[in-house]
Amino acid sequence: MLILASASPRRQELLRQIGCHKFSIQPAAIDETAYAKERPVPYALRLAETKAQTIAAQMPQRFVLAADTVVAVGHRILGKAQDTTMAREYLELLSGRQHRVTTAICLFRPDGTRALAEVTTRLRFKRLQAQEIDRYIAGDEWRDKAGAYAIQGLAGAWVDKMQGCYFNVVGLPIGKVHRWLITAGLLS
Repeated sequence: MLILASASPRRQELLRQIGCHKFSIQPAAIDETAYAKERPVPYALRLAETKAQTIAAQMPQRFVLAADTVVAVGHRILGKAQDTTMAREYLELLSGRQHRVTTAICLFRPDGTRALAEVTTRLRFKRLQAQEIDRYIAGDEWRDKAGAYAIQGLAGAWVDKMQGCYFNVVGLPIGKVHRWLITAGLLS
């Protein structure tokens, strides 16, 4: 059986969408603080691997899938906003600009081997009006989301251009995960 090392309801739904219904949830409690001058892609890869490794050490006979999604403008990592002030700062920074969303995924196998990869999607938001940001923040959709937005919600209307995988931005690049799970014999 597969263990998803994430409490994200979005990742759970995406797994179900690709036909994976037999999994348990075991979030990994790790320190997610970025290292000084750590770049977005290495940061996401480190977190996904650490999450998977942490749970695999507790349950070595299981397949463990972990993921971490990072929003970045240049080298600046936009994590989960801690409050409305930070959410506003992130959305103002993303307004009218290109940014990248990277999701790193890691699958630990019972034989001790692992697969590690990242998928990056480039997006450009339209220029946001102050009132749009106010309404979005008031709606709380920004909470617990990297970059303070959810593309599968109201923020999807802000996307002027996207190059890459939509599901990656939601939180799990399902094409790659699907291939891994088939290869592992967890899906047919």
